[in-house]
Amino acid sequence: MQDLLPLAEKIGARLKARGETVGIAESSTGGLISAALLSVGGASAYFRGGSVIYTAYARSAFMDIPNPLPPPIERASTEPYASLLAERVREKLESTWGLGETGATGPTGNRYGDKAGHTCIGIAGPDGTKAMTVETGDSDRIANMRAFAAKAMQALLDRLG
Repeated sequence: MQDLLPLAEKIGARLKARGETVGIAESSTGGLISAALLSVGGASAYFRGGSVIYTAYARSAFMDIPNPLPPPIERASTEPYASLLAERVREKLESTWGLGETGATGPTGNRYGDKAGHTCIGIAGPDGTKAMTVETGDSDRIANMRAFAAKAMQALLDRLG
């Protein structure tokens, strides 16, 4: 997690300076994004909350997203689903920003056919929602968790300007 701390400090400083907040709905990063953001002193000024939405049970209970997923979203681990997570966590926590992450860390792919090293990241904010797909090409579960968290945090930092 040491490599995530500089990103967390920059994100925290920008959010605090702007008087903005963030909510996190992560899956394959297993809470690393939330943990990194919470490691910064004064995080309560900007961190509204976070959850690990790893299963359909969690998706339904915490995000009020039904199973099966609402059309046109066909499955998890896609940009539309990451966007929905970001929008829903932003709405539920009444935060300025929402970050959603969903993927396949490894060592094998997921049940949808995505190979290990695949994640989708959605960020919802005042200027709309944007999503991206990241492919590491790696099957190392821990390395992917760290890489996915770093990519998601960098994407949030980029959106913050």
